[in-house]
Amino acid sequence: MPLPVLRTAAGLTPAERPDILVALVKTPREGAEITLPKTVDGLLSALGGPDSAAVLAHLARSTSPTRAGALLDLPLGDSPLSALLLVGSGDATVGALRRAGASVGRALRDRRAVDGGRVSVAVAGLRGASGDGVRAFGEGLGLAAYAFGRVAADMPGLDVTLLVDDSRAEAVRRAQVTAQAVHLARELTNTPSSTKSPAWLADQAVTATPKGVSVRVLDEADLAAQGFGGILAVGMGSVRPPRLVELTYSPKTPRGERLPHIVLVGKGITFDTGGISLKPSDGMIAMKTDMAGAAAVLSVITALPALGARVRVTGLLCCAENMPSGSAMRPSDVIRHYGGRTVEVLNTDAEGRLVLADGLAYADAHLAPDFVVDIATLTGAVGIALGRRDAALFANDERLASGLARAATDSGERVWRLPLVEDYRPALESLVADLANISMQPSKYSGGTITAALFLREFAGSRAWAHLDIAATGRSDGDADELTKGATGYGVRLLLRWLESFA
Repeated sequence: MPLPVLRTAAGLTPAERPDILVALVKTPREGAEITLPKTVDGLLSALGGPDSAAVLAHLARSTSPTRAGALLDLPLGDSPLSALLLVGSGDATVGALRRAGASVGRALRDRRAVDGGRVSVAVAGLRGASGDGVRAFGEGLGLAAYAFGRVAADMPGLDVTLLVDDSRAEAVRRAQVTAQAVHLARELTNTPSSTKSPAWLADQAVTATPKGVSVRVLDEADLAAQGFGGILAVGMGSVRPPRLVELTYSPKTPRGERLPHIVLVGKGITFDTGGISLKPSDGMIAMKTDMAGAAAVLSVITALPALGARVRVTGLLCCAENMPSGSAMRPSDVIRHYGGRTVEVLNTDAEGRLVLADGLAYADAHLAPDFVVDIATLTGAVGIALGRRDAALFANDERLASGLARAATDSGERVWRLPLVEDYRPALESLVADLANISMQPSKYSGGTITAALFLREFAGSRAWAHLDIAATGRSDGDADELTKGATGYGVRLLLRWLESFA
């Protein structure tokens, strides 16, 4: 679905008649009656809707009508409005407003355009909300309105006016930019792998690059010449060769000012069969989403110029297709990564860490970052540990960890920090290489998500480094709040909030 266009206005002129009016309704104080936002009475009269007494009577007959995200579609009878939606905003906190916005976005997504035209929507009830609350509402609306493929083709374009003070215009603009970036990540991740090769993903990065961002693509010959052995090894089994994409955002600064330099490394496995260590067929169905980390990094960087982020950012998309064939890497192979460290491959389905290792080693050796963050759909174990709504966060630096945790809270993309257990490090020892890519003693060492993070830490050098395992949060089995079935675009909001914080 096309991204809803969000704007702000203090009110509506007589000539502006929306097709749909949305009214947010807060939970009243204990013992008080439910009331409508002050602006709604005048709007109902001006737009030919039911009077406020009829609306309140309808609310009184409903169960938990003010619960955050609760939605009532009121019957209108003979009215110029096509719909009047009452949406609960609960206690009007940031989280409650995000949920309310998602409820509105989903309701609007499920409507069809009349004669193929656009649908105009006015939202009342946000006056008094903080800038963060207005931004959360706008992001929730934009994200829940997302649809992909044939479903999206049937959806109307939406013009949404949020009736708030002009001081909230910047919050709405940032919501629009953020939602657009998440839409891009979802589109890339939802694209079938019959289309989505490493070269295709690299081409999308070139196409999506806005003014203010440069892009460099390394093909298989470049990777071989420069020693990116991990990316090459993973891609050996496919007829569609690997790529490394380097994106650079470096805003202009006054002479003498030094901006922090962040490197984001994204796993970009465009399809994962498991290689020679073949997955069962059911385990492959969702593997077009195994490049969600790279999609998040690309989408974040495309949004930075519009957000005016005061930080230098380099994005590395480590792209390969993991296929079984006569040329594929084998269990027991030893590969040499960028920088010279060797790894014994015990399981070819633990391939994401192999491509990320090259990206991390390159960042450490050549990019001199202040902080490095990798993001990857890395381990099935993370979903067992944390479920489907919290990503695992690992970090070797407290400032970095706390910054990402704050951004997670602000953005609504939750994380849970897991420990880098030093007692598990011997699990990665190999008799024939510097490291093994999975535990040499699985019966002694479990904690697959932790041992994967320990493996990646080896390649980050002494840099302040964090790892986000989004294997469970990168896709959703159904619609839930601002998430839609399929790719979630997880990590885009979190990383953008974190990068914005450097201002």
